[in-house]
Amino acid sequence: MSTPRFLADEDLRHRIVKAARRLEPSLEFATAVELGLSRATDPELLEFAAKNNWLLVSHDVNTMKAFAEQRLASGQGIAGLFMVPQNKASRSVAECLILIWATSSAEEWKDRIVYLPF
Repeated sequence: MSTPRFLADEDLRHRIVKAARRLEPSLEFATAVELGLSRATDPELLEFAAKNNWLLVSHDVNTMKAFAEQRLASGQGIAGLFMVPQNKASRSVAECLILIWATSSAEEWKDRIVYLPF
């Protein structure tokens, strides 16, 4: 069982990443830009996350969710996708991610699409 680690797509508000890192410094929360994936399409990012066991975090409830559902329907699977509506407070989203990190394994989120905050 592995510890969850998170990957923010390019559109995720950086304040969420900063809040999570500040609240829990040992949390692994990378951004697409930091990993050299700033030009990656949604399908490419989902593929990268699946291959490298990153739980993807995104505001893109339209296209990212649709591509994740296509991967699931085709049997390719996803590592896990957390959808965050734009209007949610950064701190509450960060706290949810920390709770996930502290109380679960990455494998528990495989092939799941979850809306945050819960």
